[in-house]
Amino acid sequence: MKTTYYFQRLSQYNQWMNEKIYQVCASIPDEIRREDKKAFFNSIHGTLNHILLADKLWLSRFKNYTFEIESLRQELIAEFDLLWEERQKTDKEIQSYIDSLTQEKLSEPLTFTSRSQKRECTFPIWFLLLHFFNHQTHHRGQLTTLISQCGKDFGVTDLLWLPEAEL
Repeated sequence: MKTTYYFQRLSQYNQWMNEKIYQVCASIPDEIRREDKKAFFNSIHGTLNHILLADKLWLSRFKNYTFEIESLRQELIAEFDLLWEERQKTDKEIQSYIDSLTQEKLSEPLTFTSRSQKRECTFPIWFLLLHFFNHQTHHRGQLTTLISQCGKDFGVTDLLWLPEAEL
């Protein structure tokens, strides 16, 4: 299996899960989405914002453009519908970037300044992509817990059930 295929599946999974999560979140009143549930990023809204912010930050690193942020906790977009629109645009950008990758590009080093470590770091792109997709999954796991606490069902989250994944 080509490694690029692996990352293409992960980007498809990312888009699929985000669509499912946002559809369910749209049925939750804004005041409940914003309620501090003592989660890592406080609320459903805070966690949705963080995932989008981190994805946009990583895309700027991968694609070599500037994306300025104040902190990893900042609210990018306050209105849910606009947040969802930006999520969809970003997922398309992720898929486009992933689709452009070659085996050779995956092996190239990428140097960036880590916001959390406050230092310059260098890793191969394939390793950073593993982190990128793992980060999304980690925080979506938190979201599914918060959504469950609201009495909502977000459906199946297993990678196996990604549409069109089965042979």
